[in-house]
Amino acid sequence: MAKQNTATTTKPKADIDFENELWNAANELRGAVAENQYKDYVLSLLFGKHLSERYEIRKTEIQISFQDPESDYYNIDAQEQSYVLDDELEYQVKNVYRLPYEATWTYLRENAEQDDIKVKVDKAFVTINDILSARNPDFAGVLEPIFVKSQLTPTQVAGLINLFSQDKFSEVNNPESDIYGRVYEYYIGKFAMAEGSGAGQFFTPGSVVRLLVEMIEPLRGRILDLACGSGGMFVQSLKFGLAHGGNKNDISIYGQERYEGTLRLCKMNLLLRNLSFEVKLGDSLLNDRFPDLKADYALMNPPFNISNWHPELLPENDPRLFGAKELFTTPGNANYMWFQTIWHHLSPRGTGGVVMANGAMTSGSAGEKNVREYMLRHHMVDCIVQMPDKLFLTTGIPACLFILSKNRDGRDGEHRQRQQEVLFIDARKLGQMASRRLRVFHDEDISKVADTYHQWRNRDGNYTDIDGFCKAATLPEIEANNFVLSPGRYVGSEAEETDGVPFEEKMQLLTAELIAQFEEGAALEKMIRKNLQEIGFGA
Repeated sequence: MAKQNTATTTKPKADIDFENELWNAANELRGAVAENQYKDYVLSLLFGKHLSERYEIRKTEIQISFQDPESDYYNIDAQEQSYVLDDELEYQVKNVYRLPYEATWTYLRENAEQDDIKVKVDKAFVTINDILSARNPDFAGVLEPIFVKSQLTPTQVAGLINLFSQDKFSEVNNPESDIYGRVYEYYIGKFAMAEGSGAGQFFTPGSVVRLLVEMIEPLRGRILDLACGSGGMFVQSLKFGLAHGGNKNDISIYGQERYEGTLRLCKMNLLLRNLSFEVKLGDSLLNDRFPDLKADYALMNPPFNISNWHPELLPENDPRLFGAKELFTTPGNANYMWFQTIWHHLSPRGTGGVVMANGAMTSGSAGEKNVREYMLRHHMVDCIVQMPDKLFLTTGIPACLFILSKNRDGRDGEHRQRQQEVLFIDARKLGQMASRRLRVFHDEDISKVADTYHQWRNRDGNYTDIDGFCKAATLPEIEANNFVLSPGRYVGSEAEETDGVPFEEKMQLLTAELIAQFEEGAALEKMIRKNLQEIGFGA
């Protein structure tokens, strides 16, 4: 799809705009809950709150319909009104869950100061979970009763309920916000050591997800993420589709996640988006829960550089492998097994985008290099984007994007034939610092990269190489570089602007400035020595 660049210049901002409130929530939890569990308590409460908000909105709509002459329920008597308000189908038609009063946020807020508020919260969670699982058995266990067994005091729980009753945590007031992803990112970023970031659990920042989605353009079809975390890739895909005239009914979501608690958060997130989804628990590398699924789009940020992932447990005839297991796996790093897994799951016209550690572009270990060379010789790699540092709160590992595609032959009429090329984009100079630790891409950065890719890929595109930024390299060029995929090898250096001062003149000025600094330093040293002598410490 050819895209128009409609981005406007906006001030870059971090993906989280309620740090103070979340820090206050952490203070309520501190000492009673392990730091790596903060998000579980916070997101469970927010999930219950948002389900309750939706119920109240739908209930109000029904009540208004009793006074609407155009409604089938206009002017019905009180008994019939009561029946309609209690009819589960009236809520299900809007993908809303009818909640008893004791499971609503209104009830919890009104009773927040009661000594048994922990019991009331857990009873509400059990009730909501029963209602969810009654509609779909796969939703069982999404909301667990965790407050009574915690060391939280009633006062602390009341503090959380009152805190999250603020408007900024309301889905109604912030319909476009991925509140779950943003809260999740905040807590694993703030408490990364407790979360175990060394194990490879890295939340994908929103601006990186946006960039990947804008490049891939998942408008309709099956969308797959085999390291789905809290579901941020899916949520952003939905936003992209709606922004481009799509319909949420045109996409189907498939995901897999290794950690049960994170999978519950993902289900919460997707439930509130009213998406058709199937997400499963398991290790995607060793226990692929969707062995036969072919996706139109795959978007993933798998854990970087997983070592000791036990490739020996793979069957010899694993259909994902490009060749013999001993030649196409590396026990010390799982990065290239993720590439083979994604390729296996792409449909005949599918495209996949992967956030990966920079080392994957250059790794010389036998198994990884074999896979990289195989992907290039078999025309699988469409684009490589090298990103700037400090994009991730939870890891300092620099990252890049690999775009793999089975849609490179130009037969779809929309994209041109580009099997003998790979587009390299060096985006290390893009993005702005939103804080001392975090860099974000803003709209112009995302448009610059995505539009460059689309102009190169699309049949009606108008692509040209830009020194220092992008280069469409041929397979022979890449082979001459020993199949190394670092964009810097190909894009060259950006032409530098000069100030018009001749080199000889500039050198004289710099030399004079340096000599003056030497003289100033010598004078300072002499003064310090004199002062030390005067107090009896000088030589």
